[in-house]
Amino acid sequence: MGEQKVSLIQDTQEMQHFMKMLLQDVRSLEHMIEHDWFEKDVTRIGAEQEMVLVDDRSYRPATLAMEALDIMQDLPWVETELARFNLEINLDPRLFNGNCFSALENETRTKLETIQERLRQLHARVLLTGILPTLRKHHLSMENLTPKTRYLALMEAINEQLNGNEYELKIVGIDELHIKHDSPLLEACNTSFQVHLQVAPADFVKMYNIAQTLTAPVMAIAANSPIVFGKRLWHESRIALFQQALDTRAANHHMRERSARVNFGNDWLRESVVEIYKEDIARFRVLISGDVKEDSKALIEQGITPKLRALQVHNSTVYRWNRPCYGISENGKPHLRIENRVLPAGPTIRDEVANAALWLGAMHGMSLRVDDIRKHISFHDIRDNFGKAAKFGIDSKLNWFEDRKIPTLDLLREELLPMAREGLKHAGVDSGDIDTYLGIIEERSRRGMTGARWMLRAYTRLRDEVPVDEALTVLTACISENQAGEAPVHEWKEADAQDLKEYLPTKLRVSEFMATDLFTVQPSDIIEFVAEMLDWQRIRYIPVEDKKGHLAGLITSRLLLRHYVSSMKRSDVTEHVVGDIMIKTPHTIGPDATITEAMEIMRRNGIGCLPVVQGEELIGIITEMDFLRISSRLLERLRAAEDPNSPGL
Repeated sequence: MGEQKVSLIQDTQEMQHFMKMLLQDVRSLEHMIEHDWFEKDVTRIGAEQEMVLVDDRSYRPATLAMEALDIMQDLPWVETELARFNLEINLDPRLFNGNCFSALENETRTKLETIQERLRQLHARVLLTGILPTLRKHHLSMENLTPKTRYLALMEAINEQLNGNEYELKIVGIDELHIKHDSPLLEACNTSFQVHLQVAPADFVKMYNIAQTLTAPVMAIAANSPIVFGKRLWHESRIALFQQALDTRAANHHMRERSARVNFGNDWLRESVVEIYKEDIARFRVLISGDVKEDSKALIEQGITPKLRALQVHNSTVYRWNRPCYGISENGKPHLRIENRVLPAGPTIRDEVANAALWLGAMHGMSLRVDDIRKHISFHDIRDNFGKAAKFGIDSKLNWFEDRKIPTLDLLREELLPMAREGLKHAGVDSGDIDTYLGIIEERSRRGMTGARWMLRAYTRLRDEVPVDEALTVLTACISENQAGEAPVHEWKEADAQDLKEYLPTKLRVSEFMATDLFTVQPSDIIEFVAEMLDWQRIRYIPVEDKKGHLAGLITSRLLLRHYVSSMKRSDVTEHVVGDIMIKTPHTIGPDATITEAMEIMRRNGIGCLPVVQGEELIGIITEMDFLRISSRLLERLRAAEDPNSPGL
């Protein structure tokens, strides 16, 4: 979150004071740039690794971040993240030369192994993935917010800016996800590998515009976030999810434009990094304040480099995908960085470092070839590329220089990889590092295999073989196993249901296994229509709902059979409707109940179906067939455990 000591603004006076400090920091930054205070003769790179904590048996989120920190107090580089199931590590800045990438990989692996060793006593493990497949909406309740003042202040501040009643998430891919949520904690779905590049102030405009241009193709080949709540969506769903999770705007009848707080940008950078800070202050209200006692103007007058605390607080609440960062080096000089936020966590540490090598190499290589990228491609084209690459990954066709249209993989192979190789070589990176990490990207592009594509293929096949929850668990277990093996994603074997040694559905919630693709009728529908629908769809139960989607009753095949038998006995020719024969007050269950609670209700009442309701709204249904599928899979696993050579799994 950048500056850590933050709080919710309590009154107008506090807001006014913070704004004065913020404007003063902007002027101080301008002064330091104009008077050449910045470090400029050295280039460093750095990174931040976000991760998910999962239970080592169920592979579901393990909300143990605070307990984990208690047993890692001697590890100052481990930090909390927004949710209790996330952690983050800061990796050492290093010179952009020599073996910087292999050193980055080794440091990341060493630190993650240290964390993993500590987590064993909590029966948890680390997983690197853009969005955890087993993550469900109920994991994003406010009770799973990391209990620290700065996170609570941020959530409350964003809620105060909300124009509507709830946050809405709508993403369409192979499947469609359209849900509402009561807090911006949806943001916690995302985990990334954030890469930093130090840039001299005089080069910042040129390099930032290059970073914007490279965002789409680099994100496409790095994509690793295609599944959200069991739905197959964008190749890099983090992009849409992050924006919508913090989007406080509401639909209006007018055409007024408002920028999302998570955004790609609205135009090229033209004069200075200060433009970005000024635009963000002008567009986005201050959310939180810091304990700002620093007088940056007075420090400037004394020749002391200020920390620009107010500016850093505000910058931490505006989420550009390429974000400018201000810092102070160990020698006391200020420096500027570009933070690349589009790269997802995973699929492996080696894949992450390969993604970083591609981006950093292409950044440097393009800067050697192109003086002003704005002369070769329009901003509208690169913003269009950004959306297409997030949706379609390596299947996208991008706009490129001189108004060309080029498939992403062709662009990578023909232009960006050679350019990245040239850039890394010019920066003085060891040939071994160049060959290793760009070789991974080359092979990934040759095989057309990214983390996103691997997951989509595996999950689609698994869904045809096993229930959805088991498919997600198998997928997550395979990711974990492959990460431990360290082979890059293009070498991973296909996921198989047999790869999951143990499946534990007893704590499943109803929302995780209920059917949501429902066939329903209304009370005024004729009985003949219901009979045909049961036959057409080969189902035994049909919920009855009113015009507002509220549960009104239930029709069963047995009930329908009784009606027809009774009508035949009475020679009844009356045209009956659903409302005449339906069960008017069927047993129901809520989405947060457990599978065992659902089974007990059905057993106790001798029924084979439970409509699932949220308030009065019908949201799903579970039947005895759902339990039969789960039970049969468990029996197959038990048989396989007793006799590994038996068929079935």
